[in-house]
Amino acid sequence: MEMDQFLQLPDLKRATVLAGEKGRRRIIGNVKMMDAPDILHYLTKDDLLITTAYHYVDKPETLLALVKAMNEMGCAGLGIKQERFLSRTPELVLAYAEAHHFPIIALPEHLGLSDIANRVLSHILDQRTDELKMALETHRTFSNHIVSGKGLAHLVENVAQLVNAPVLLMNERCQLLISSNTASPVVNGMEYLYRMGYVFFTNGSRYTSFTLLMKQPKTITVFPVYIDKAKKSLLTILGSLPENAHQSVLLIEQATNVIAFELMKENALNQYTRRAKNEFFLHYLNGDFSTKEETINRAKEFGLPNERPYICVVGRLDQEEKGLGFKDNQIEMEKVFDFVEEELTIFPFRSHLFLKGEQCSILLEGEAEDTVGESLQSAELALEMIQDHVVRQFNRSLSFGISHLCREFFDVREAHEEAVNALHSGRMSGNRQFIQTYQAKDLAKLLRMIPREDLREFYHYNLKKLTDPSVSEMALMQTLAVYLETHCQISETAKRLYVHRNTIIYRLEKIEELLGKSIKDPDTTLHLRLALRIQQTLELS
Repeated sequence: MEMDQFLQLPDLKRATVLAGEKGRRRIIGNVKMMDAPDILHYLTKDDLLITTAYHYVDKPETLLALVKAMNEMGCAGLGIKQERFLSRTPELVLAYAEAHHFPIIALPEHLGLSDIANRVLSHILDQRTDELKMALETHRTFSNHIVSGKGLAHLVENVAQLVNAPVLLMNERCQLLISSNTASPVVNGMEYLYRMGYVFFTNGSRYTSFTLLMKQPKTITVFPVYIDKAKKSLLTILGSLPENAHQSVLLIEQATNVIAFELMKENALNQYTRRAKNEFFLHYLNGDFSTKEETINRAKEFGLPNERPYICVVGRLDQEEKGLGFKDNQIEMEKVFDFVEEELTIFPFRSHLFLKGEQCSILLEGEAEDTVGESLQSAELALEMIQDHVVRQFNRSLSFGISHLCREFFDVREAHEEAVNALHSGRMSGNRQFIQTYQAKDLAKLLRMIPREDLREFYHYNLKKLTDPSVSEMALMQTLAVYLETHCQISETAKRLYVHRNTIIYRLEKIEELLGKSIKDPDTTLHLRLALRIQQTLELS
């Protein structure tokens, strides 16, 4: 209850405000009586202390210290039966209370302290009971809206009527889900704050209010809608709550509970659909469908029309986080890929994301008349932005390989191979946070015409000793690949691998020792280049 309500109680109308008149809106959460000089240790925020002030007779400085401490603690006020022992409250105490809007009340002499406490606590209990009844009724009303099939849009409209202001439901990235009216400037402002790293809620805060500085400044109030421990949506009210907003907050929180339940249900359905779509794509890549017609029909079921052009993108985190275990790295990787999927929704083209092991595969769907150059340029710009956002959000770097444009979905399998090839080439070069477009290689096509057993035999003959587990941690294979790619330039190899030049020299000497050949010999170099290219072919097949 407010201090003003306390003063309006029937038996307390004879109470007088001695000082701190402007503090009548302070909230009284509890009442405590003084029976000892060390009462300060038992006070908490929003407490109203009532006393005879017996322990402060002829001690104005001590009473002033109590009032100062209570004000700093956030107590509601001090009620004194001053005629009993004090006769008159000291002026220095009243002056401080008036300056800091801390209410000091002269209590009626005909009421005992216990009677006053009982009346106040009874009133607070009645208020809490009424609030609880209203909260339960509101929750029941909102739940009935959902159960009756009216959905979230109707519920958001009801919340807007409840607070008499427009209401927006947004996801955790401040993207609009549902609106009770058109409010695009606010949505844009919220998205901007999110991208700038603005923290909307401090730990334990029930809601937050702030002003968006737009062409016409707008004060908004935002409530969290918790879907799980790590994810929450935002219920945004275009306006501020009343100064005494306890009841309004309670009712809005009931709405957020019901909204959270409905969002969790929708999220579960979306996850099921996503898993089914992902399984289809993996079966497609594995060639598990017997005919082209079956492939096209199944793709259509998941919103992948065959007659549209596609660009395939394959992404992968550049390295594992060393401080995390395998399971935690998997969870972190899934979070990053979920983030990438949500980022893709802001771009003006349809996208489909699939997970395969440590990689995410993205199909960017174009229009029938799209040209190769325009599509690739748009894709690269979008991926560059996503890379920057991933670094800012997770402090992790992400690299992508991009295929050529294919003219129908049935050709996506080949496009996927191109994207994986491009990603693999970039990683073998020692690059990080790169975007590499597939470059067609006639040699790769020739290698695919050679029986796999022959390729495997050639590869093992030339590189087998470098793949032994005892030497794999020395990064000899990667060093050899970058060394050959840089046309045998030791300094450039060291630069790309972020190691000292002497380290490269040592590794090259170790490679020659294991192979029993000089890597300066042209024939040996040619065989090693072919073996590394065969390695890519064998991994892709």
